[in-house]
Amino acid sequence: MEVIKTEIEGVLLIKPQVFGYERGYFFETYNEERYRAAGVNETFVQDNQSFSQKNVVRGLHFQKPPFCQAKLVSVIQGSVLDVAVDLRKKSPTYGKYVAAELTGDNHWQLFIPQGFAHGFSVLENNTIFAYKCSNFYHKESEASIIYNDPVIAVDWRIENPIISEKDRNGFQFNEFISPF
Repeated sequence: MEVIKTEIEGVLLIKPQVFGYERGYFFETYNEERYRAAGVNETFVQDNQSFSQKNVVRGLHFQKPPFCQAKLVSVIQGSVLDVAVDLRKKSPTYGKYVAAELTGDNHWQLFIPQGFAHGFSVLENNTIFAYKCSNFYHKESEASIIYNDPVIAVDWRIENPIISEKDRNGFQFNEFISPF
């Protein structure tokens, strides 16, 4: 597998080695030994999956301490623009984001450490998104930054986003006090 450090410390783009042949393909979606050697030093305790149609935007979600989550995300079918926003107060990239297009064809993964908000926009109908989490979901600790915050200014690459009520009510970045 190829591991690419992004412009934000700790966020990794992982391109697994895919073995294709006439019957289809095979690749490891996770191997603890290899991922630890690549810098992913998390124990994953929960796997999640979502199904979405084109133009859905989910995020920008995070869980506050002590229930923070690191995530290893990928797309099984379809495509997304995946986004990680640095919420670590002392980071030189605080408030900045990194984005990667993850697809069912490229099989890429994004590793997002604790201290980040995460979201994605769905670029194709019938997209299946998967993520491994380093901590269990804890409803009372969940929070979000509003998807269209003008300070962060994510280019979601869609014109008419479909947003949940919860995501429409996220914090504005300038009003947010980071717990990280």
